[in-house]
Amino acid sequence: MPGITPEMETAYQELQATVLAKRPNEDTAVLRKAFEFASLKHAPQTRDSGEPYMLHPLAVAQTLAEMSMDMVCLLTGLLHDTIEDTETTAEEIRKLFGPDVERCVNGVTKLSKINLHNREDRQAESVRKMLLAMVEDIRVIIVKLADRLHNLRTLSSLSRERQERIAAETIELYAPIAHRLGMGKLRAELEDLGFQYLDPPAYHEVTEAIEVKRQANEQVLDEIRDTVLVKLAEEHIPVRVQARVKRPWSVYQKLKKQRIDIDQVYDLLGVRIITDSVKNCYAALGVIHNEWHPIPGRIKDFIAIPRPNLYQSLHTSVMGPMGVSFEVQIRTEEMHRLAEEGIAAHWKYKEGKKGPAEDDQRIAWLRQLVEWQREMRDPSDFMSNLKVDLYPEEVYCFTPKGRVVVLPREATPIDFAYSIHTDVGHCCIGAKVNNRMVPLKHGLRNGDIVEIMTQNGGQPSRDWLSFVKTTRARNKIRHVINATEREKSVELGQKLLEREARRLGVALSRITRQQMEAVATEYGCAKTEDLHAALGWGKFSARQVLSKLAPGVVEPETPATPATPEAPAYQPERDRAGAAAKDYVIQVKGIDDLLTYRAKCCNPIRGEPIVGYITRGKGVAVHSKGCPNVQNLMYEAERRIEVEWARGARESFNVRIIVHTDDRAGMLNQLTQILFDEEVNIRSVEAHADEKQFDSAIVEMTVEVRDKKQLERVVSAMRRVSGVRDIERVH
Repeated sequence: MPGITPEMETAYQELQATVLAKRPNEDTAVLRKAFEFASLKHAPQTRDSGEPYMLHPLAVAQTLAEMSMDMVCLLTGLLHDTIEDTETTAEEIRKLFGPDVERCVNGVTKLSKINLHNREDRQAESVRKMLLAMVEDIRVIIVKLADRLHNLRTLSSLSRERQERIAAETIELYAPIAHRLGMGKLRAELEDLGFQYLDPPAYHEVTEAIEVKRQANEQVLDEIRDTVLVKLAEEHIPVRVQARVKRPWSVYQKLKKQRIDIDQVYDLLGVRIITDSVKNCYAALGVIHNEWHPIPGRIKDFIAIPRPNLYQSLHTSVMGPMGVSFEVQIRTEEMHRLAEEGIAAHWKYKEGKKGPAEDDQRIAWLRQLVEWQREMRDPSDFMSNLKVDLYPEEVYCFTPKGRVVVLPREATPIDFAYSIHTDVGHCCIGAKVNNRMVPLKHGLRNGDIVEIMTQNGGQPSRDWLSFVKTTRARNKIRHVINATEREKSVELGQKLLEREARRLGVALSRITRQQMEAVATEYGCAKTEDLHAALGWGKFSARQVLSKLAPGVVEPETPATPATPEAPAYQPERDRAGAAAKDYVIQVKGIDDLLTYRAKCCNPIRGEPIVGYITRGKGVAVHSKGCPNVQNLMYEAERRIEVEWARGARESFNVRIIVHTDDRAGMLNQLTQILFDEEVNIRSVEAHADEKQFDSAIVEMTVEVRDKKQLERVVSAMRRVSGVRDIERVH
């Protein structure tokens, strides 16, 4: 067929062979049809590497075939880019390949053709669509993960900026989704490939540290494997044993979190024991502990209490030969299959239309998330909540009656209460953990028995938003507070408008509803009530609105007029002299005369994404979008306002950073030399030994930087210094 190159034909033949090997009863005629259709549509296109574009859909379909996915999934893999990147329509796909394939292809298609405000909005809307499609047919996300995997495998041909963006999105979004769906093998490759492009210096440092010890580690693993096989054979426990060295991304995460040396990673080496029954899993654990001493606090039973993604296994860390510690995982063949393939395992042994059952725990969280996302209109709000919800949940608590409640790490009794029922959360006034009264912000631990005390008519407190961890609790609390605060804002806005109208001699009774709604629309408000709420928060002044309602009577206010006549003057400090009433580095989009000031909690610097938050009488507080306080503040849409960095302003920003290093001579000199080379002024510096970590030091410094890029260059250069373990920016 014209347009099909020998390379493409070879790839297709390999795909067809894999399909028939995994699923011998499949009719591959429709697969060939989809291959030829997609080849024709993508014929003129090439990838950034220069190779024919069609090789990408073929590679995606090959990954899906290796996972034993069904024909609908394979066809979606071949066709997944046709609607987005060619003139193909959804109707054409439906007519040729059926409604299931059309639905899945539509679900995978990104919303790049929709004109949204920025890339963040596009990503959020794309993910929203993907989640909705996932609930209807989980095959959508499986194709998307296979698509992302091949993109990462071929990322080298893209620009550095695009490499970093795709890698970050993978680490933050797609790898956690793979984890929540139990797809351990796919998740591992996504994380390691993403790490390679996200932070190349750190990746090479970790891989080199692993490689240096590879030969010695392999010898130790061979010895351990032989010992395990002999000891378990003596007990007549049938097993097969796999050995592994911990993956680069996992090692990096542990080194960064615990600020330790690679020699202190207990589970750098590991063996996996796969046996035939749950009984033999526990028997094998006893044999292992009889042969090697277990490390206290490192035994985890995920067979009795599976993880939320249904992962099951026994984990233990032991001190092995020559004082080398290693991790042991023990599971059955079925547990191993589910751990590696997760939700994709449904398609191997049964012909399910859409895979998992309606009540499958692995997608129960997804159904809840889709319900919550309907309430979240702000893209950044939606994405940050999604990322929180994707983090591994590792705290297993119990109700007094023995029901297991799974929560994220550092979850609180408030999170526990809302996980039981919304009304229990709203009416919560106290909590007992293990029969002891605790504060509501108390962090829960594995095995805690939690009892919630309630009071009829109770209401959630705004303070709870500062410490709750779950999306469910946060959204329920926001909903109540939002309704209460909005009522107050609407009432205040009406009073402000009426008072200003009386002062300026405007008869509001003569203003028609249509006139009010027209002015509301002009200010971006859907209805008059929204305009009153915006007035109540100080987003606009009453005089501004009246100048639109009665243009012949009220003159527009001058820049000198404050946003609210009764608001107290507020002059944030710009320097020690306090000469400026406004932070001229930042401006509100479309409005020149609003006071702005950078929030002290995050002290944003030029180049960072920022968001404005209206405060009564104080102007606009500007936070970095990554500020931990932003999520607690942004529960009311009326208080958000778009802000941007002023182009003409030239100002340096004080940034405090802490460098965790080896305690050795010359370290401080190397770090300060980097600052000198970058022409960065040092405001203060202090170095001292780390009392919590042997042979470690902490260097705290405050430096002046021009923008985010300069700070990133400094941090990147410092990370390359031998002995630097971690660098954190202090807000």
